Amino acid sequence: MLLPSAFAQDARRRVRLQTDRGDIVIALFDETPQHRDNFLRLAGEGYYDGLLFHRVIEKFMIQAGDPNSKDAVGGQVLGDGGPGYTLPAEICLPKIFHHCGAVAAAREPDEVNPEKRSSGSQFYIVWGRIPHERTLEKYRKILEDNTGGKMTITPEMKQKYSEIGGTPHLDGYYTVFGEVVEGLDEVVYGMQFVETDDNDRPLGDIRIIKAVIE
Repeated sequence: MLLPSAFAQDARRRVRLQTDRGDIVIALFDETPQHRDNFLRLAGEGYYDGLLFHRVIEKFMIQAGDPNSKDAVGGQVLGDGGPGYTLPAEICLPKIFHHCGAVAAAREPDEVNPEKRSSGSQFYIVWGRIPHERTLEKYRKILEDNTGGKMTITPEMKQKYSEIGGTPHLDGYYTVFGEVVEGLDEVVYGMQFVETDDNDRPLGDIRIIKAVIE
C-alpha cells in the first residue's frame, strides 16, 4: 500500500525498528516535538531493544513499548509498564491523524487521565479499516460535541480515510507523533494476524531486536 502523505519529502527524524518479523521505519513529526524527542531519546538509549509487541488486535493496531515485556514469560499480562513519567498531549488535528500507518502514544483512559497525557514509552501502529461515510460522520459529530467544536474530521481527512483506512474514532483523544514509511505492508500487516490470548498478547513473541536512529 502506498501511503499518500503531505510529509513525503522532508528531513524528519526516523527510527528503524528491527524486529524478528522484519524492519519498520517510523518518521517522526516535528509538530509533536516532545513526543518526537522522547522517542528519539529512548531509542538512542536502547530502551526499546528486546521489547515485545505485547498487544495486537487484527485490523486495528499493534502496540509495543512496555519495559516489562523484555523478560516476560508466556501468558504474563502486559501493558502497565513505562519509564515512570508521562507526556503532555500534542494533538495536531486536522493535520496529523489516525490513518493507516500512523504511530501514536498509548495512554491511560480519561477517567484517570482527563488531560490525555501519553505514556512515556508505549506506542501503537494503526492499521484499522476503511470506514463508511456514515461512520465518519458519526465520529465527526462526536468529536465536535466533545471538544465544543474545537476539533473535527475534515473533508481532507475523510478522503484519506476512504483511500487507506485507519481508526478515526481515536482522533482527538490520542497523540499521533509519527507514521510508518517502510515496512507497513511487509511487516505490520502480517503482525496483526497472529494468534493472541484473551488479553490480545500474541501467543508467539514478536520482538523488537533493536531500535536504530537514522
